[in-house]
Amino acid sequence: MKLSCTRDNLHQGLSITSHLINRKVNLPILQNVLVKAEGGKIRFTSTNLEVAVNCTVRGKVDESGEHTIPSKLFFDYVSLLPNETIHLVTEQDNINIKCGNYKTKINGLPASEFPLVPKIDHKHTFEIPADDLKKALSKVLFSVATNEARPELTGILLRFFIKDSEGRLTLASTDSYRLSEKTIPVISGVDKEHSLVIPAQTLTELSRIISVFKDDVDVPSSVSMNLSENQIVFVYGKVELISRVIDQEYPDYKQIIPDQFQTKVVIDKNDFIKAVKTASLFSKTGLFDVTLEFDVESKLLYVKAIDSTRGNNITTCSADIKGANNSVTVNFRYLLDGLQVISDDRIIFEMIDPSNPCLITPINSTEKYRYLVMPIKQ
Repeated sequence: MKLSCTRDNLHQGLSITSHLINRKVNLPILQNVLVKAEGGKIRFTSTNLEVAVNCTVRGKVDESGEHTIPSKLFFDYVSLLPNETIHLVTEQDNINIKCGNYKTKINGLPASEFPLVPKIDHKHTFEIPADDLKKALSKVLFSVATNEARPELTGILLRFFIKDSEGRLTLASTDSYRLSEKTIPVISGVDKEHSLVIPAQTLTELSRIISVFKDDVDVPSSVSMNLSENQIVFVYGKVELISRVIDQEYPDYKQIIPDQFQTKVVIDKNDFIKAVKTASLFSKTGLFDVTLEFDVESKLLYVKAIDSTRGNNITTCSADIKGANNSVTVNFRYLLDGLQVISDDRIIFEMIDPSNPCLITPINSTEKYRYLVMPIKQ
């Protein structure tokens, strides 16, 4: 293999493929990126046996071939090179790299040892606005379960459906303590309702890939999502992200979202966040508890926390409170996670009583985001 490439192209290809988190599998080849040069194109591929990513960039290929290089070392080295043409030549199991006054040799492994990344014979394709998808992922990824006791909860539910003659996509995640749900438009591909569960790691990687290209002039405006029986391929410009689908049925979470409430509160989001953060300094270690008390007559929210070793705190916020006086104790970390991803300046907080989940939504209904947090039962 003999090729040359601009530093920017090589850096971009490696920035896409060198960050894939590897499973704890004792396979040195998984630490490497596969570089394949052919027909004026250079393709980088990495995998952790669950997720694979391909990125193709332009380059001058003098001799076709393929080889694997330690991905982190290669990326870190290229990041330090000047903005000049980089020349790569394979020599047995090594790759010689030259760029201006920089010369180095990196030990690699034969391409034959690299795991085969299957080609997906997809049966259905959805086109999703890239910017909407990235924003939606930022609102649901944090509430995915990390415990693999229930594999379906380690993924995000994607439900495609038609509403008002237009395609929609709802993304939902829960770890049993809180729940996030965000709905966005779909450009094409929705002809009937369709649901699937995708690993959170895959969608975290997709979000990162979209971010890498955000400053490109010719950045694609949409992401193609291609489905097969048990695998999925996301295509975003010159990148392909290949993943398995979680073959487990997602719980019917809508059953736990209340449709009637005893207390409805409209409050400034930033005031609420500051009050919760202040009270959190006095929450019990390991419990992370803060108590919210709503007074209808005075239109005040009291955010309280008490710890026997540190002291106690009460912070008061003005709010538009309707319904009954109420109080609830919640995990402040879970509460803040939901508040901080809402873009509106004012939010709606609704609850039934201290033992039922609380619902948080933006005051702007067009954002179509719902966040549910379970109470800490006293």
